[in-house]
Amino acid sequence: MSKSSYKNSSFYKTYLTSAFKKKQQKQEHFVSLFFVIIKSCFSLLALISLIKLGYSSKVRLTRFKEIQDSFSYEKYRYNDLSRRFDDLFSSEGEQRFMKDQDQIISRDIIRVIWR
Repeated sequence: MSKSSYKNSSFYKTYLTSAFKKKQQKQEHFVSLFFVIIKSCFSLLALISLIKLGYSSKVRLTRFKEIQDSFSYEKYRYNDLSRRFDDLFSSEGEQRFMKDQDQIISRDIIRVIWR
């Protein structure tokens, strides 16, 4: 081999090596950028999912509170009516029932009581 071909071959080796390194760095940069984009997309997806989950939980808790309040009201009404019904069968229960019914009829109306 002559000196010029040796010099040319070493020049090509250094040139190809540096070109190969630049290409490899570009690929690594592309891959790292790609993974950063994927990570940011997954992070955004997780954030949106958490927001939707929080909103759904809030709606469910609101509905649960409404149902619980309604149940408490109906339970109170049931206990009150049950107590009043039980009072009918106690001593003088019929008289107390009639007194409660008098409140429904206006004072200026003629009342007819069937016996």
